[in-house]
Amino acid sequence: MGIASIALALLAPDAMLPAARAASGSSAKVPTGAAAAVDTRPPADPAQFARCLDRLESTALSRGISSATWAARLDGVEPDRGVLASLDFQPEFRTPIWDYLAALVDSDRIEDGRAMLAEHGQTLEAIERRFGVDPATVVAVWGVESNYGRNFGKLSLVRSLATLSCFGRRQSFFQEEFLTVLRIAQEGHVEPERLVGSWAGAFGHTQFMPSTFMSTAVDFDGDGRRDIVGSIPDALASTANFLRRAGWRRGESWGFEVGLPEGFNTSVTSRRSKRPLSEWMSRGVTLPGGQAIDPAALGLRPQTRVGLIVPAMREVRSARAPAFLVLPNFDAIYSYNAAESYALAIAHLADRLRGGSAFHADWPTDDPGIGRAERRELQTLLLLRGHDIGEVDGLIGSRSRAAIADEEERLGWPRSGRAGRRILEALRGPA
Repeated sequence: MGIASIALALLAPDAMLPAARAASGSSAKVPTGAAAAVDTRPPADPAQFARCLDRLESTALSRGISSATWAARLDGVEPDRGVLASLDFQPEFRTPIWDYLAALVDSDRIEDGRAMLAEHGQTLEAIERRFGVDPATVVAVWGVESNYGRNFGKLSLVRSLATLSCFGRRQSFFQEEFLTVLRIAQEGHVEPERLVGSWAGAFGHTQFMPSTFMSTAVDFDGDGRRDIVGSIPDALASTANFLRRAGWRRGESWGFEVGLPEGFNTSVTSRRSKRPLSEWMSRGVTLPGGQAIDPAALGLRPQTRVGLIVPAMREVRSARAPAFLVLPNFDAIYSYNAAESYALAIAHLADRLRGGSAFHADWPTDDPGIGRAERRELQTLLLLRGHDIGEVDGLIGSRSRAAIADEEERLGWPRSGRAGRRILEALRGPA
């Protein structure tokens, strides 16, 4: 969580590789041929790694990590250069908001999420009674973080965190996470062989960092262990506990979409700069379609303090894009992974799981993002045109991007490798 959302696998499933990372944005050029094989991952000197681990072993022993645990977990571990290549890549900040949300709030995830709500309904109701967080929000976090338990990540937490403890930036942060994951293994919360996850050390159904696990995870199934890997009740309850501690307000909304008047000064928008709802109303902010905001109908008061965000402003400075008034529960979601696009994905998915609609306003682009069903269609069309892209799975990896770029070139377009609606519609025509 935080720096390590497994959601990036849905946007760049081979994000450890420099070619995939470079091509994840809409304007990146996809390397082809020999250039794609160039290894540009940061160096990780094994001798330096060994010296670093020697220093960390002393710290670990002083904090109660046994020599047996250290030896068992670190025997034969070598640095993983791939995690260093991923250190500065986060799709929440690199991907256009319309692509990010199209990948994370699509028909597959909505349908699967509603099935999870039904299957785990009693557990989720019990979680809401105890922690005050509604089932849809908890399930939305689960869906975005691990696709409802289908994608935990496959990297050894010990190896990844040991590497990040010794190389790159934020070493002190990762050293604490590294020592904590050793504690988790030693105390038996999760079997050591199941301590796998994302490149930065997040793990389990809802992708907790080790320190978050130790401070926040709960034993909800009553088996005496806090296991967010093997126990869905523990994982979902731990997520609700995190949100409660982050300031979640029982029974309140995260916010709602609004319309902005022509010429609205978007420089006043900020999640942090909350103002009375009545002030935004006096500035001409309405519900989508121009209907006046009725605070009572929304369960709010005119003096309720809310922030205004226009997420597409960082891509296109325009008020003609989805805009939202956000309440403290949005901030609680934001604390899970500090990016407004991430918080909006969780909030919007939760709304869709409750039966809500898509956003009313269009994103300021002529090439909207596409979900996994459409990405699978796009991959099928690429296969029919003779491109070797591997499995049709809806995850746009480096081979799919290279094939898209080749088709763009054939069409006389700039090579971007981006999976959007424009290329999909073009390939639906004759080959």
